[in-house]
Amino acid sequence: MTEPVTTLRGIGPKQAARLEKLGIHTLTDLLFHLPLRYQDRTRLLPIGGLRPGDEAVVEGEIALAEVQSRSRRMLILRLADGTGALNLRFFHFSAAQQHNLVRGVRLRCFGEVRGSRQGGLEMIHPEYRAIQDDTLPVEDCLTPVYPTTEGLHQITLRRLTDEALAHLDHLPDWLPPGVLDSAGLPDLESALRTVHRPPPDVSVAALLAGRHPAQRRLAFEELVAHHLSLYRLRTRTTARPAPVIRVDGNLLGRLRRSLPFALTSAQDRVIRELERDMARPSPMLRLVQGDVGSGKTLVAVAACLQAVEAGHQAAVMAPTEILAEQHHHNFRALLGPLDIPVAWFSGRQGVRARRESLAALAEGTARVAVGTHALFQDEVSFEDLALVIVDEQHRFGVHQRMALREKGARDGRLPHQLIMTATPIPRTLAMTAYADLDYSVIDELPPGRTPVKTVAVSDTRRGEVVERIHHAISQGRQAYWVCTLIEESEVLQAQAAEDTHALLQAALTGVRVGLVHGRMKPREKEAMMAAFKAGELQLLVATTVIEVGVDVPNASLMIIENAERLGLAQLHQLRGRVGRGTAESACVLLYHPPLSYTAQRRLEALRASTDGFEIARIDLELRGPGEVLGTRQTGMMQFRIAEITRDQDLLETVKAAATRLMREHPDHVEPLIRRWLSGSEEYGRVG
Repeated sequence: MTEPVTTLRGIGPKQAARLEKLGIHTLTDLLFHLPLRYQDRTRLLPIGGLRPGDEAVVEGEIALAEVQSRSRRMLILRLADGTGALNLRFFHFSAAQQHNLVRGVRLRCFGEVRGSRQGGLEMIHPEYRAIQDDTLPVEDCLTPVYPTTEGLHQITLRRLTDEALAHLDHLPDWLPPGVLDSAGLPDLESALRTVHRPPPDVSVAALLAGRHPAQRRLAFEELVAHHLSLYRLRTRTTARPAPVIRVDGNLLGRLRRSLPFALTSAQDRVIRELERDMARPSPMLRLVQGDVGSGKTLVAVAACLQAVEAGHQAAVMAPTEILAEQHHHNFRALLGPLDIPVAWFSGRQGVRARRESLAALAEGTARVAVGTHALFQDEVSFEDLALVIVDEQHRFGVHQRMALREKGARDGRLPHQLIMTATPIPRTLAMTAYADLDYSVIDELPPGRTPVKTVAVSDTRRGEVVERIHHAISQGRQAYWVCTLIEESEVLQAQAAEDTHALLQAALTGVRVGLVHGRMKPREKEAMMAAFKAGELQLLVATTVIEVGVDVPNASLMIIENAERLGLAQLHQLRGRVGRGTAESACVLLYHPPLSYTAQRRLEALRASTDGFEIARIDLELRGPGEVLGTRQTGMMQFRIAEITRDQDLLETVKAAATRLMREHPDHVEPLIRRWLSGSEEYGRVG
């Protein structure tokens, strides 16, 4: 079944190019190009029983045929069957059609029934056939509608699929009967035949919902292939040695004693899990996730101290300048009293500062490095890198993460890897997207935190919101005003922030208003954030650059302008910038009406809950896994058939099936991965 589609009749270079756009190169690709939906052409319906919105096959005699020329020329036919009549309207027609479609001709038509402006029902450009006698049978199965591209007709796709189905008995089924029986699913051949050519008695509702056993069988196989791919990536990495890090914990003990608070039990649990991982001779591969404000930074610092106490180095990479700067500030504040130098790397760093950081890392005088993607550039070398920490890892390309890991490859050893995210990930998604990683959850907030009250307010009440800021500032508190734009352009975002800054400065006389956006120089941003943190500024106008990593306990009010334009995860992150102290805090979602259904759901979810995992669950429903993980552009998590939210009940069985295949049928693993993932396996995180 690896034969190219060009072996099928009627497929020349042009059609082959169109099929290629759909990812169809071989007969197997055709079989796994599945319908989006189905049409029921298996029965004739009486015209008198039709309703607007029906898709129907009808048969009748042309009672009237005329060409009308109103705003545009059109051919109108009146089709009657004794139970009723409807109009057939053709905007594009030939002279031959006009000649053949005349009064008295019998037609069978398929199309969508619509209400006509002139009253009655009509079909616009239906598919039709003239009937010479009464022996023309109806279709014997539901008609599939496939994803297509310009120039490629559904009829062509159906014909090609028919030809591919004729070779179906040559397609190997890589899931053994034992595995399928335990899941209660049909074999591959019957599943593909049912999905492509469903019999008339099939449950259309189950098919349309993706819940038919035939579809579940294909989703199951795709999930197994995905799980096997990640498992293989993990196996390749963990087969290599890593530094064994076992220490007394003297540095961590000193850090604990220097803190004005105790770590939460969740932080302590995750630190113990990291210590166990790093004490093994194979590379740690762990994802630590925690809601905003749960204290991930301290967990990362604790891991770095383990590496440093053992005589090694650690590197922390963040996706944005502002988050990297915040990490650098926090790491310096926590490690400085322990006499541990922290090197800083950024794309906007001066030549002299960069030279000093490079020397400190290469010579080993700096034991911890913090930076952006500048950390993995060729000129950066470490004396002995044993731990790599990547924050908000899904924002990095896989090659960037791999490059940083390779900096620690020494004598065949790989460094330990810790992945951190402040985006809570539902367990079902973590089981699928991060099957190659162990994962820990910091599911406890530090004591004394007060929940943030969230309200959604129309921008017609902007004046009231400005008054609210004035009141908060008069109480000695600070506030954020976040500007958002649909456009990704930093120039436009900066302009919007500057305009808002000027308006708020004029409206709030006597209030010290700061401004932060992505176009500012790092020193300017750092100085502005430091002034806000020190209380020298009372209101900070910013773009979404402050989404992560900013900690100002005295800030108790967050205004998010055009909140309907942001995703749930981003809104939750921004809201997490307040409520970090003991004062009652609030977040105002300023929106521009009218709201779409999805925007309404997002704002309602945010008002109803401050639980990041509940919000992540709703976000997954609304946006899908590719967007939640920020991977839509990379191709990762773009399943062809499976849907995580719909198929989550299969995941435990998928995991067991993948383990069984590895153990009992290792020769089936590679073909399964190749069938479903082809070129996309490179998007694994630890390959």
